[in-house]
Amino acid sequence: MGSYANGCLAGAKALPLSGEGFQVIRTARNRYYGHPQLIAFITDLAQSFQQSQQSDLLIADMSMPRGGNFSHGHSSHQIGLDVDIWLQLADKTLTETQRESPEPLDLVDQKTFSLDSPHWQPQQTQMLQLAAEDERVARIFVSPVIKLHLCDMKLADDTWLTKVRPWWGHTYHMHVRLHCPADDDSCIDQAPITKGNGCQELNWWRQQMTQTKTKTKPSNKKLPAKPKKPKVKPKQCKRLLTAES
Repeated sequence: MGSYANGCLAGAKALPLSGEGFQVIRTARNRYYGHPQLIAFITDLAQSFQQSQQSDLLIADMSMPRGGNFSHGHSSHQIGLDVDIWLQLADKTLTETQRESPEPLDLVDQKTFSLDSPHWQPQQTQMLQLAAEDERVARIFVSPVIKLHLCDMKLADDTWLTKVRPWWGHTYHMHVRLHCPADDDSCIDQAPITKGNGCQELNWWRQQMTQTKTKTKPSNKKLPAKPKKPKVKPKQCKRLLTAES
């Protein structure tokens, strides 16, 4: 109910902490719940990926049992249709320590706007492509540097790159977002993506991430900060999240 960054979730399902082709990490956060459609997507993706790569996907944040805001971290992931999947793979079952305190593999040098190519393998490209070609997927957020790498590969078929969207952060994971279910009128989808592979957008991102920031002299006059207008949750969410607390 509501939008990805302002909503809640009723009837959530818990993703098993491990299954064919996947392992859930940071389970103590209790963020491994989602819409049944998201659970199905993750299990389908993991099985398809393992058939060719014999490696497990590492599943990070999804949503909380009733959705809503996290205490820290993402502003989205509120309606059970978002999942973070690490670009790092697991070739064996993680220990409890590895599962709860995993070390992320950061693949991006933002200052030089370049990829740590020795760590980027065909497996990561395949993971993104498998997800993007799924009809249930609306968008996949990655670092603009990762998007640039995919564009530079000059793929024979790059139509799936349309769904791969550059965004801040996302240097060690992909954030997959599903479309609202077709029969759910209370779910608010994002606006459609502009047609094309999106590669022409990356010059702007390069400028934003590599340009030197000039320091401005502090002003003696302190202007009051404009208060941000709080988001109002849908009425159904107020009842649902109040009942939870």
